[in-house]
Amino acid sequence: MERQSRRRRRPALSCLECRRRKIKCNRNDPCAHCVSARSQCTYRIYDDEPVIQQRPDRGASQGSAAGLSVHAASSLGEADQTRTDELTTEYGNNLSGSGATAVLGRLNDTPNTPGRDGIQPSNRVLDAEPDVWAFLQRIQKPEESSASDPIHELSETGRSILPSQFGLQGSQILLNKTRTLRYSHCMVTAKEFATIIACFTEASGSSEGTSFQGIETRALIDQIGDLLRKCKNISRSSKVGRPSRHLSNPQFGFASLSRDMADEMASLYLQSFESVYRILHIPTFWAEYRKYWDHPEGVTTKLRLKVLLVIGIGSSLSEQGSSDEGFRRMVRQWVYAAQTWLSGPLEKDRLDIAGLQIHCLTNLARQIFSIGGDLVWMSTGSLVHRAMQIGLHRDPKHYPAMSVLQAELRRRLWATILEMVVQSSLDSAMPPRISLDEFDTEAPSNINDEEVGESTAALRPHPKGAYTATSIQLLLLDSLPTRLRMLHLLSGLRCEFSYRDVLKLSSEITDACRACSSFVKENEGSGVRPFHRNLLDYLVRRFMIPLHCTFAIRARTNPLFYYSLKVSLDVSLALLSPEPDEGFSCLMAGGGWFREGIRYASSIISLELIAQAEAQRLDGTLNRNSQYRDLLKQAVRDILSLSAERIRRGETNVKTHMFMSMVMAQTEAMEADTPCELKVAQSARDSLEFCHGLLQTWAASASLPSPNDTGLTSTSLDAWKEGYGLDLDLDLFSPDAVLY
Repeated sequence: MERQSRRRRRPALSCLECRRRKIKCNRNDPCAHCVSARSQCTYRIYDDEPVIQQRPDRGASQGSAAGLSVHAASSLGEADQTRTDELTTEYGNNLSGSGATAVLGRLNDTPNTPGRDGIQPSNRVLDAEPDVWAFLQRIQKPEESSASDPIHELSETGRSILPSQFGLQGSQILLNKTRTLRYSHCMVTAKEFATIIACFTEASGSSEGTSFQGIETRALIDQIGDLLRKCKNISRSSKVGRPSRHLSNPQFGFASLSRDMADEMASLYLQSFESVYRILHIPTFWAEYRKYWDHPEGVTTKLRLKVLLVIGIGSSLSEQGSSDEGFRRMVRQWVYAAQTWLSGPLEKDRLDIAGLQIHCLTNLARQIFSIGGDLVWMSTGSLVHRAMQIGLHRDPKHYPAMSVLQAELRRRLWATILEMVVQSSLDSAMPPRISLDEFDTEAPSNINDEEVGESTAALRPHPKGAYTATSIQLLLLDSLPTRLRMLHLLSGLRCEFSYRDVLKLSSEITDACRACSSFVKENEGSGVRPFHRNLLDYLVRRFMIPLHCTFAIRARTNPLFYYSLKVSLDVSLALLSPEPDEGFSCLMAGGGWFREGIRYASSIISLELIAQAEAQRLDGTLNRNSQYRDLLKQAVRDILSLSAERIRRGETNVKTHMFMSMVMAQTEAMEADTPCELKVAQSARDSLEFCHGLLQTWAASASLPSPNDTGLTSTSLDAWKEGYGLDLDLDLFSPDAVLY
């Protein structure tokens, strides 16, 4: 009896020619080896199946899709249990210590499966064998529920998960507004916020739902809409007197201020921000500063702008500067003047170190004082281009005639620009406009500013563990490659990343945070202040939330993502509980610089509070253990207090306070087992009444024109709809969407 040939169990992913030559195939269509050898590239998944040949007469789109369909079969090469064991071995120690689930699946790094994103099978597969394509479709078809097959869910790439969160809504929002959505969009669309979103959309007139149609709730909805319109009118009237509204006839004046007050503000800046963002050489700046005060009429525009920006930024750390509305208005004039100078005709005097210093200071001031802070990403791109134009992306060793001081200034300034790039990219959810292979500038030396001057011939850097005026910048620079890689993965249109990539990046960022903490503890008596510790931790740790948030919201349906939920919560609570410091508290109350980070943290905490209350209600344990919910509630109360303080200082965004009040009301209604709609609507009304009172008090102290004087009334429906666009329904924390 003739022996039958045994069917090959695993699919052959390499082409026939590479299998014959026993070499590695890159599985492209055609593969690289067949292209170089000018041979025909053919594939056969099983030995007894027909040959799948490349057909050059097919369209390019069909060929590429076919290559993807064959390549997608690579998921058959590994068993799910093997992937689970490997990932558990690699990350088991870290996850167990954090309370994460013990079982984690190994992610494969293959592209999206065929058909999942609308990719159609090529004719060459269908022509070869219908059963082959049917088999590939069957094995690659995603499960209807992630909970029913968690291993399959974990094996999905991050890029295939993200579109399922945005869906078609993203394109509608992009057409309605000119800005793209941020990373936290997926959190705000979670089902836990359905009642809150329904309340807001009905109050704003964006939808006609059925949840708030009762007599009492309907009356509350009408009151909410009226209060929102009143708050918006005050906000718009506050913008009328800003220089940006009168650029056709700009009158930028440099009002005089006392020398003592200026000295205090300048010292605050140099002791705080300059240690993190190295922009100036401190001895050189003090010499220029004295020159400014000795001969104010004879100084150049560059020097005037540099001095006034330093004073203005330093005022954000002073209680006097933060609470004095007249002084804040003067600082805004300085920032607008600097931005106008930068935006003028590009003369050669802008393209030098002083011009870049003014650009960095202006970007920093815009974020701190919320002067177009959400648009700093665009300005940062221009900053990078200018820096590269004068060669900052090349290390000074390539310029042998350059002095030691100038070389060190260029290295510091380039490192500062890179940090601004990654921070603005994270805030705007836009790609960073630089990559590691586009520059070779080395890190600055670990020295104090007094140790380098015009006459310095050689540097003697301190050991890396010793604290100097450059140490904090060097700590940030150590984690820059990881954060830059993370941003490229999150914002890249064609980048595919797996959950294993997320865990790896998360581990690297955690190591960076621990390295910063260890360094700070070792140098507590060397000049490191709580402000430095808080700001350093914030600038690095906040990258964890956008990295994990997409997976964190899926943790309740797939426990394999529990680690992402825990990390997101831990980071959110840490961002809201900095080490006590007066200057840092003033900076947080100012709002601008921390807007995005606090918004991410608020979204995560709110989502977890509602989800935890709902889970315990369903389990029947709501009244047994409330310690965890009490912790989250206290965090919500802290956010409410912070939001109220920001409004007292001139912030016009009332949404954060309203949203957090609605979250608290929904949670309390669930705990009392009462309908949520009435409580949510009442809390929104009460919050807006409180915020409207704060806005009126601030407007009176700032001598703002009344809404009627600016042509804005409570019945300005066109202006209302313009400010409350479609994106509001989905991104409640974006202040620009409502009141800007």
